Amino acid sequence: MVSLVFLTFFVISLLTNILGPIVPDIINSFQVSLTAAGFLAFAFFIAYGVMSIPAGFLVERFTEKPVMVLAFLAGTMGSLSFALFPGYRVAIISYFTIGAGMAVLQVAINPLLRVAGGEEHYAFNSTLAQLIFGSASFVSPRIYSYLVLNLKDFSHDQNFVLRIMRRLTPAELPWASIYWIFAVSALGMVFVLLITKFPKVHYTTEERVGSLDMYQTLARQRVVWLYFAAMFAYVGCEQGTADWMSSFLNEYHGFDPHTTGAAAVSWFWGLLTAGCLVGMVLLKIFDSRKVLIGAGIGALFCLTSALFGPAKLSVVAFPAIGLFASVMWPIVMSLALNSVAEFHGSLSGILGTGIIGGAVVPVIIGRIGDYAGLRSGMAFLYLTFGFVLSVGFWARPIINNATIHLKKSPMTL
Repeated sequence: MVSLVFLTFFVISLLTNILGPIVPDIINSFQVSLTAAGFLAFAFFIAYGVMSIPAGFLVERFTEKPVMVLAFLAGTMGSLSFALFPGYRVAIISYFTIGAGMAVLQVAINPLLRVAGGEEHYAFNSTLAQLIFGSASFVSPRIYSYLVLNLKDFSHDQNFVLRIMRRLTPAELPWASIYWIFAVSALGMVFVLLITKFPKVHYTTEERVGSLDMYQTLARQRVVWLYFAAMFAYVGCEQGTADWMSSFLNEYHGFDPHTTGAAAVSWFWGLLTAGCLVGMVLLKIFDSRKVLIGAGIGALFCLTSALFGPAKLSVVAFPAIGLFASVMWPIVMSLALNSVAEFHGSLSGILGTGIIGGAVVPVIIGRIGDYAGLRSGMAFLYLTFGFVLSVGFWARPIINNATIHLKKSPMTL
């Protein structure tokens, strides 16, 4: 069951974080504006955001297995619809459907991991699950790059998968072939879930979605809205960077989005994952607010280098943003939970809804980009990263993170 949860994390990430590499292809293939391309991220993350709280009610009402099967069916249908009928309008519906399914899965699998692996191992398993999630984000752009490069150049000695993909995918849209991979992956998960026996899950106070009164009580607290805005800003930073870096590198420096652009996005997610391990060490030494301030400054420095530096610096600085962004989500989340005395389950639902920042910020970047250029559009990230940085200055948690205090032992005579 633990392995199944890890596999679920992998497939979720595989389907979720591919938009960045294919944005240039969407713009060129469908002849759409930057704003229109940004609406694909909007469709995905608006579904993700609005389903975060309802997903909790669905899981508590119908249990994990049927809800997860339904979620993966949604992922299958969303991927299959675009694979069969590649077009901009279909892509909008496809991304919304996939986003809704992935949101439900995220809510279902965390309590399942706690029960299946044992509460005493939950912290370790949860960290390992995030590493697996990140590894899929690293792999996904590389699968895309492999498919595009090999489908563009026909060879008689191509393997069976490539020959099938060539028959299924329009010759002018080789990048759309990755949605066949997504559809098969999601459908495979449906069959795996159907034959798997699930344990009974008893939800903790933090995992329960809570009542309407709890949400109303939290909504009256200013600090809750501040942390919601911080989560909104962070996801906007993450997706705004990942979704547009390949287009930026192609437009301003002439890098091929199928190779260098895809690799840059891959390394962004890879460093975002690796940075979590570094962050775990730093949080044992320093106060989380100081770590957040340092990460914010580092991210802004990399953003400046990426937007205004030469090509060789830009292609390195964009992925490096992921290293500094890696600690932002867990730190802001922990500060939020430690700043409110009760109703943590409901608060987690509110904070999870902040993921709609990933829907709004890419559209804003695209809109500005259409009028003033993509460099000006991506400069909007100074505001979102700046707000996340500000949390390190105004946060006043009830409980601070535990750190190791290194003190010299008193000398004895």
